[in-house]
Amino acid sequence: MVHMTTHIEFTPDSIGVLNHERYHHPVPLVQRRMEALWLKSHNLPHGLIAKLVGVTENTLREYFQLFREGGTEKLKQVDFYRPESALVEHTTSLESYFREHPPATIKEAQRQIETLTGIKRSETQVAEFLKKNSICVAAELA
Repeated sequence: MVHMTTHIEFTPDSIGVLNHERYHHPVPLVQRRMEALWLKSHNLPHGLIAKLVGVTENTLREYFQLFREGGTEKLKQVDFYRPESALVEHTTSLESYFREHPPATIKEAQRQIETLTGIKRSETQVAEFLKKNSICVAAELA
């Protein structure tokens, strides 16, 4: 099996940023990326870096590619997938409706949402939607 090494040039400044951000960046994923590149700057074998950082060697290669493309700034870019509920487009109308007709229970709110929007959601999802939009259920007020 042939192991290819990835050659990356590190400046003293980039090593300093990597060293600092691996502990101080607010996003754990970015800390992990910084740690991986900091270890790479010390010429550790890729297998050991992957093991120490807790990622696969493929993920490690992705981190190296990010760094080659844009340095530490590119390592800081995080695009989290955040799916948006289909109910979002109905938020305003549902808020208005529920302020006029407060549901007695989550189950009732669930039925009303389905009737008004055609969207069926679990009681847990309905409760989360109501909570997120500060809509009280009458049973909670009792």
